[in-house]
Amino acid sequence: MYEGALQDLIDELGRLPGVGPKSAQRLAFHLLASDPVDVRRLAETMLVVKEKARFCSICGNVSEDEQCRICRDPRRDDAVICVVEEAKDVVAVERTREFRGRYHVLGGAISPMEGIGPDQLRIRELLARLNDSVVQEIILAMDPNIEGDATATYLRRMLDPMGLTVTRLASGLPVGGDLEYADEVTLGRAFAGRRAAQ
Repeated sequence: MYEGALQDLIDELGRLPGVGPKSAQRLAFHLLASDPVDVRRLAETMLVVKEKARFCSICGNVSEDEQCRICRDPRRDDAVICVVEEAKDVVAVERTREFRGRYHVLGGAISPMEGIGPDQLRIRELLARLNDSVVQEIILAMDPNIEGDATATYLRRMLDPMGLTVTRLASGLPVGGDLEYADEVTLGRAFAGRRAAQ
């Protein structure tokens, strides 16, 4: 559509997840109209992130060091590991301030349609962490979708023979939601996960 560098920028932005053609075009024109100092700062920040950011050698979370701050924190409970799909899920759980254990980031979820099987995930690393007999509970905090369910089922089958407590996050109706707008799966999970009224 456009020519030269502008079209190249639109094409590259369009390769980012969640950025469609219209959004890529809008971002490209925003950058074109931005002050060169701001654009340079953005480009330099992206290069620094690519250079410095790595994945924690223990849990797979994003870190600038060999181990992330959570794995280095001696106050965390070593007996409980929360297994999540992506590093961004660690941030979501941490924001709740409800969990004080350790994490394990799988790096995705089982998705045969995308060619992702158990061997492409950090499952071997998780099993290696369970050899020291310190861990007593594994919390499976996968996304409540087909891929997340498949991953949780696969992990549960692997972990059950080890004698660990394996739990899954409850799912159901969001606070402020209306029953009439809930889909059948969400409403079904809300019924299955019901607990005593408080």
